[in-house]
Amino acid sequence: MAARSHGDGSDRSDDGRALNSSDRPGGGALDTVTTGLPNPGRRWKRGERNIAFRITSVFVIPLFRWVSAYRWHGPNRLPEHGAFVLAPNHYTNIDPLVVGTAVWVSRRLPRFLAKASIFRVPVVGRLMTGMGQIPVERSGRTRLNDPLGGGRSLVEQGGAVIVYPEGTLTRDPALWPMRGKTGAARIALENDVPLIPMAHWGTQRIMPRYSKKLHLFRQAHVDVIVGEPMDLSAYRGKPLDQQLLAEVTAELMAQITALVEQLRGERAPEQRWDPSANNQKETGKFE
Repeated sequence: MAARSHGDGSDRSDDGRALNSSDRPGGGALDTVTTGLPNPGRRWKRGERNIAFRITSVFVIPLFRWVSAYRWHGPNRLPEHGAFVLAPNHYTNIDPLVVGTAVWVSRRLPRFLAKASIFRVPVVGRLMTGMGQIPVERSGRTRLNDPLGGGRSLVEQGGAVIVYPEGTLTRDPALWPMRGKTGAARIALENDVPLIPMAHWGTQRIMPRYSKKLHLFRQAHVDVIVGEPMDLSAYRGKPLDQQLLAEVTAELMAQITALVEQLRGERAPEQRWDPSANNQKETGKFE
């Protein structure tokens, strides 16, 4: 049965029927939790949340959890302890809130490699700094002249770092994951920590790509799925040259895309979108 994604973000078959889990490609029903937390009973460690995180949890998280009615798919959940690199898809400007909230309600502190310009926004910038987010300049360099150093530092402390392997919003017109960059793979391999693919779908109902308008007065389902940690055993101990990192990144993007396929109920294009092959810049709007 063929399927297509409609302009409102819904998934329907070619005859207009709403897809259910048994229709989705890749097979099988997705174990969906329609309400509640992804890890009932999981608790915060004492002293783990600083004042910046507490402010955010009081004023931002509750509102966003109401706006985005999360549906958790599949059996996998984020690790309760230890460092890992989380690699999600990226197609709207509000994705960090979606992913950050998902990580927060999993009882882990969400930390990102984020655009340095956000840190210059009053109030928001101070909160970002207080939460330990990592500023990255448009050129790909941090204040320490090392675009990945902040991520390594967090991982060394046993934390979790969220890295968008696409580097920016996907350029794919249908919002499929595009060609990836090697930062997430490098951090995971250099620090010998799990590299976990993740996907979400439904964010565009809250804020369309490149829009500045938030739809806060209607609930939108946001579907989230966490993949199995990638098997990196074949790469451990090898020199991290560009060929190896590109190979790991290609497999990571394949796994993220497979997760998105499950959530959308349709197949991604055979060829992953490449901005350079389509005469597109890596930054800024293209629509």
